[in-house]
Amino acid sequence: MPFDHAAIGPVELLVVAFPGSQFKGEIVPALKELVDNGTVRILDMVFVAKELDGTVAKLELADIDDPGALVYKEITSSDDLEAFVSDDDLDSAADLLEPGDSAALLVWEDLWAIRFRDAIRNANGEILALERAPVEALEVVLDVIDAG
Repeated sequence: MPFDHAAIGPVELLVVAFPGSQFKGEIVPALKELVDNGTVRILDMVFVAKELDGTVAKLELADIDDPGALVYKEITSSDDLEAFVSDDDLDSAADLLEPGDSAALLVWEDLWAIRFRDAIRNANGEILALERAPVEALEVVLDVIDAG
């Protein structure tokens, strides 16, 4: 199904490493809640693993038969997934991994932001910059506030 480019919300890419390739289902309930309540829509999910010898395996969610990975399939149907993760994204993620580790690359649409984005457009506003503040920077600020 093609996307209406004007209607799609902001899209984010997250890379989550799993040391020792220990995929667990703890993140799925939180992610499923975000999907179920309309906060986000999962656009793509791909896994990359770096073997102990340094070789890299890349797997689409639909290609994984491991019962442990079934928890990730709960958050979306494979029919909804698109090719938002590029080979360059996978290579970059693999470069960050230690041998024996794996990562999940998750692309989601921020559905919550569509109404705000449309309001900005309707007011003839233009977004000039948008950045995510690093957690470490926020911790420094909060420490200063707490100390003050």
